[in-house]
Amino acid sequence: MERRLIAERTRAGLQAARARGRVGGRPTVMTPDRIVIAQEMRAHGKTLNEIAATLGVGRSSLVRALAGAVVAEGPADEETPRI
Repeated sequence: MERRLIAERTRAGLQAARARGRVGGRPTVMTPDRIVIAQEMRAHGKTLNEIAATLGVGRSSLVRALAGAVVAEGPADEETPRI
């Protein structure tokens, strides 16, 4: 019973924080500026490892950011580039 009460209060607290505009979790390292730079580097033929090293981010963070940005970017009639 105590465990349920604690979990319920925790959820209520998180919900109240969200209502005040607070967001939990670790901030992303891939800012919109970095995503644009990464897309330009990728268009010029740089490898994912080269881009990640240049920007100082992990390869997986880069892949995640580019995958999310590719869907939002290109026109619908063109084929989406593979990452």
